[in-house]
Amino acid sequence: MSFSSLVQDISFRDTTPSAASEQRRQMARGSSSASTIDDHRSQMSRARSYASTSATSVSISGDIASQLHGGYSHPLARTWQAERQLTKSMLILPLFITDNDDEETLIPSLPGQYRRGINKVVPFLEPLIRKGLRSVILFGVPLGQGVKDALGTAADDPKGPVMSTIRLLRQRFPQLFLVADVCLCEYTSHGHCGILRDDGGLNNELSVDRISDVAIAYAQAGCHCVAPSDMNDGRIRAIKLKLIEAGISHKTVLMSYAAKFSGCLYGPFRDAAGSVPSFGDRKCYQLPPGGRGLARRAIERDIAEGADIIMVKPASQFLDIISDAKDIGRNMPVAAYQVSGEFAMIHAGAKAGVFDLKTMAFEATEGILRAGATIVVSYFTADFLDWLES
Repeated sequence: MSFSSLVQDISFRDTTPSAASEQRRQMARGSSSASTIDDHRSQMSRARSYASTSATSVSISGDIASQLHGGYSHPLARTWQAERQLTKSMLILPLFITDNDDEETLIPSLPGQYRRGINKVVPFLEPLIRKGLRSVILFGVPLGQGVKDALGTAADDPKGPVMSTIRLLRQRFPQLFLVADVCLCEYTSHGHCGILRDDGGLNNELSVDRISDVAIAYAQAGCHCVAPSDMNDGRIRAIKLKLIEAGISHKTVLMSYAAKFSGCLYGPFRDAAGSVPSFGDRKCYQLPPGGRGLARRAIERDIAEGADIIMVKPASQFLDIISDAKDIGRNMPVAAYQVSGEFAMIHAGAKAGVFDLKTMAFEATEGILRAGATIVVSYFTADFLDWLES
């Protein structure tokens, strides 16, 4: 029933025969026509009031708490509805550091991202730190002839790009939180994340020993956090034990890529880092995309082995795993890596006019936070430093 029909119906019911007779008696007593008009208006007012109440009761079929619009009608009120709001301190910026000291080369598959030599890093970071950048994660990219070998010996070269950059940034930006990715894929001639057996499979024992040595070297060089991304079994325990033996476990954060899935979203990163495998793939040590149970087991294992932070990678396609990680590690931080393919897809969609870049970047990242992450590794970090200001 429409509002006007409801008013007419109530008005008709309100003008009962007895009411009409009373009106005639009043007129017979000499009541003025103005009084009759006032009485009619009063009836209409009561009818409208009743109709408004009735209409409201019709629109609210359930409990009054079902009315939600008022709670997010204002832009500020909308931000209050978020369980977690994106802040600058949540963000980690990936940096690709090469062994060519003066290099600054655009990575075609990663819009706006560069490989930089050590001489270009400080000028790049200075304005970002003024805007509120709190943390970076370093990836070494050795480009020199003959630097790569089967054992990845360049990974912890004291004069290599990562070790040199750690020392430089600790000196120039003492408040900047430095994370060092720990893996061998950028440094091995075969492009895999460890030392291989004769049959081409990973030698887990030798790989873990080597990876843990690299992690200790980075920590001793001054990085605040080591983040092994190789996915070899048992590497968290090995790193933790060596940190304890070296007497630096009390000041080194151990962030595990606990649930790192294989897939097609790493292409731009591998272009940037020069870490494409020379044969085969990484499906036997990175998790299968459908392996939710495996991911939960890996998260539980790495927590038990001493991880301080657990990471899920990629982020947007594995929001359920981020949620699982927060549930399993409810008392510890959860990180998510919004990987190169996710970043490139958002840029491609925006370039094609499918959506606005900034809007989509926020929506994707807020989804990651909503799933349970409290730390986000993102190539959008430099953009967010500006966007969060406005």
